[in-house]
Amino acid sequence: MEDIKRVAIQGVAGANHEIAAREFFEGCKVEIVPCVTFEELFETVRADRTLYGIVAIENTLAGSLQANYTMLLESGLTVIGEYKLRIKHDLMVLPGVKIEDLEEVHSHPMALAQCEAFFRKYPHIRLVEADDTAGAAQMVSEKKLTKVGAIAPSIAADNYGLEVVAKGIETNKKNFTRFLVVADRNSWDTEDLLRKGTISRSSVSFMLPQAKEVGSLSKVLTVLAFYGVNLTKIQSNPVIGHEWEYLFYIDLSFDNYTRYVQALDAVRPLCRNLTILGEYELGRQSHED
Repeated sequence: MEDIKRVAIQGVAGANHEIAAREFFEGCKVEIVPCVTFEELFETVRADRTLYGIVAIENTLAGSLQANYTMLLESGLTVIGEYKLRIKHDLMVLPGVKIEDLEEVHSHPMALAQCEAFFRKYPHIRLVEADDTAGAAQMVSEKKLTKVGAIAPSIAADNYGLEVVAKGIETNKKNFTRFLVVADRNSWDTEDLLRKGTISRSSVSFMLPQAKEVGSLSKVLTVLAFYGVNLTKIQSNPVIGHEWEYLFYIDLSFDNYTRYVQALDAVRPLCRNLTILGEYELGRQSHED
């Protein structure tokens, strides 16, 4: 029986979330479940234990998506993997349309900003913000807009019958987005990964009991380092209703799972509400070219 993975994404078919989902579950048949917002994505996965979700969490140019950290914690879902996708932006139009014919180009604000240098050669084109890259491509296709183009991944051109008139128009070619793959905590079993000994990453959140105490965060990081656990990412979000208190999200890497568990046990007395958001394998990264 063919292994089918049903994956909820933010955006319509053809978005970077779809590309990341298909590459993460390479070798499996992937069925995409589009969601308009990240809130809808988390709600959809929570309501259906057979679903996976894939969520952008940080970008090498734009930084962290802070709201997604909060939604991840509040959802109760668990992180089962990660994938780092090289972001490529293509300019696409209806068949037969040329760049010189365009009056507007629509896309997500981040995509537009990452392609500004390209459009300096075409000052007559107005850049218009849209909710989604692939959604902009879908709009051009469905409305038959001959004077409007879209910036989106090449898969969107295939999905919506558009032609790519300029490939790779992003200014910075070192543009990657890191995605987290999430699933229902009660339906995901890490025992197989533990037996294989392949768990080497985790995502954790915690609060400090006395945020103003000098060195409180430093103590936690020192303990982790003592146990050979490496901090690869730290993100802080303010705690609503508690002035100057912060919730910390950290990503950890380690070679020894037992030492990692010991490290968490050692830092628990120094923290409040320590939550393991997920334990997973080192994620793959797509090629730059």
